[in-house]
Amino acid sequence: MANELHKIVIVGGGAAGLELATELGHKLGKAGKAEITLLDASSTHIWKPLLHEVASGTLAEAEEIEYLAQAHSNHFRFLFGKMEGLNRENKEIIVSSITNKKGEEIIPQRRFKYDTLVMAVGSVSNTFGIKGVDKYCRFIDTTKEAFRFQKQLVETYYIQSYANQSQQRDKPLSIVIIGAGATGVELSAELHEVTKLLATYGLEGSIDVNITIIEAATQLLPALPPRLSQATQEQLIKLGIQLKLGRKVTEVTETEVHTYDGEVFDADLKVWAAGIKAPDWMKNLDGLESNHINQLVVDQTLQTSDPNIFAIGDCAACAWVGHGGNVPPRAQSAHQMASTVAKTIVNRLKGKPGVPFVYRDYGSLVSLGKFSTVGSLMGSLMGTVSVGGFIAYAVYLSLYKMHQVAIHGYFRTAMLTLSNLFRRSTHAKMKMH
Repeated sequence: MANELHKIVIVGGGAAGLELATELGHKLGKAGKAEITLLDASSTHIWKPLLHEVASGTLAEAEEIEYLAQAHSNHFRFLFGKMEGLNRENKEIIVSSITNKKGEEIIPQRRFKYDTLVMAVGSVSNTFGIKGVDKYCRFIDTTKEAFRFQKQLVETYYIQSYANQSQQRDKPLSIVIIGAGATGVELSAELHEVTKLLATYGLEGSIDVNITIIEAATQLLPALPPRLSQATQEQLIKLGIQLKLGRKVTEVTETEVHTYDGEVFDADLKVWAAGIKAPDWMKNLDGLESNHINQLVVDQTLQTSDPNIFAIGDCAACAWVGHGGNVPPRAQSAHQMASTVAKTIVNRLKGKPGVPFVYRDYGSLVSLGKFSTVGSLMGSLMGTVSVGGFIAYAVYLSLYKMHQVAIHGYFRTAMLTLSNLFRRSTHAKMKMH
């Protein structure tokens, strides 16, 4: 029909996808200028840089956002499901069937039309084909995986406590994190804090915990300057976290992690955080150009080889103008990409050209929980400045507040911040279920 609304479909409700759906909902959906649909395989959203806190059990449940409620309040539609294919000729996406816990199909495979499609599916862990990783390691790419790890963590602590009480085991609980990027480093600090909390709560039976980070590179946190990487390394060593740098993992078994030099590490819990890629199903997605880690190759307006399809966030390979390589997969780049594509889509409906994406790197920050925050800030006036302590923590916190403002607005973000402050004073610091 000639008067049908322009259909905008956004696949993936991470930082980029949810911010884009919310902004377009206000700019186009509210005025009845377009129909905006967000598709995600989960029913709730948590900002991905916080997933290490979900995995350790230290994140307040109030941080979760219900997609349906967000859609209702912000003039877009939410669809629950996982995209499995694309038909560019018919301009439609294919969504997998949904089954219940018994494996029974409750919703059949579906197809949805689009006029403009935005791929914002994020990234998953890249196991590089290493033997045993998929079978024996835990991942924290999604909220579901993070909650699953947190449940196993608590169960393992209880089992270890009982074994110590009954003298069935005298070895420490061993947690091995493979990968020393921001996720691995932040998770190690949170797990150290959890161990202290359990001792404070008086969990019966003394628990000794060994936390080890194994990294193929010779430096922690390659995104940070060497001086800050060294400062982080010293802080982790103070916490008693073992660092095994320059060691490439060759195999993971049920109880051990093996490295290329023949060293073997005992591991009751194993977490893989050693690289990312876009989901495998995106490779050669109906002829769209992709790179070696399945990211969709986009131009400077974040448009793929199909003019009606865009890609943003971790699943997009966008050249970083003036630098070697592509724009790094960070929360700040996802935020900036969402803002740029929102402007481009509004322009498209007016018959105007797209807006070029210019990535502005504001630096990198890594939180070590209550113990420290380090990083570098960048700006056109001050260049690169190393920061630490309270200033670094305040800036780190502000990145999340920027995300909250983008999806909630300033007033609701302020109210959420106040409510969380009160909530933390009355609730346990760690989730135990």
